[in-house]
Amino acid sequence: MESLHDIYLKMFGADGHPTQLTLLQIALRGLIIFAAGLTMVRLGDRRSLSEKTAFDAIFIVLLGSMLSRAINGTAPFLLTIGGAITLMIIHRVCAWFAYRSHSFGKLIKGEEVALVRNGKVDWDAMKSALVSKHDLAEDLRLSAKTENLEDIRLAQLERSGDISFISKEKS
Repeated sequence: MESLHDIYLKMFGADGHPTQLTLLQIALRGLIIFAAGLTMVRLGDRRSLSEKTAFDAIFIVLLGSMLSRAINGTAPFLLTIGGAITLMIIHRVCAWFAYRSHSFGKLIKGEEVALVRNGKVDWDAMKSALVSKHDLAEDLRLSAKTENLEDIRLAQLERSGDISFISKEKS
C-alpha cells in the first residue's frame, strides 16, 4: 500500500526539483494553483483587481509571483499555498482597517489630488503628482469627452491613478 507521500509525489512531483516535473504534474499544479488563486482573490478582496491602487497591485503581483513558484516546482507546493492564503488574509485585514480608519486608508492606498478647479490647472499639484499637461489632455479627451478645460469644475487624480472629471453645470 502506497503512503500518502508517495501518492503526492506521483501526482505533483518533488518540490525543489523543477526539471524533474512532468508536463502532467505541472498541468495539475497549475490547475490547483489557478483554482486556489481565484478562490483567494474572490474571498480576499473582490475589488483588488478593479481598484488598481498600489496596495491592491502589490497584493496581486506578490500573490501571482508566489503562486507561480508552486506551479514550476521551485517552492514547496503546499507551503506556498499556505503562504498565499496568509498574504490574502493580511491584505484583507489591511483593507478592513482602511475601511474603518480613513487615515490608515490614506497611508496604504494614497490620497486623491485636485489637478483642476473651475477650469484652472493647479500646476504645483500636477508637478507633485508627476502628471504632465499631455497626460491631463489625453484623459480630458478620453474621459470627459472634451478638449476644453473651461468646461471642467474639478479634475482629480484618484487613488487608483485615474483622473476623474466633473463638468461645470450648463446654464
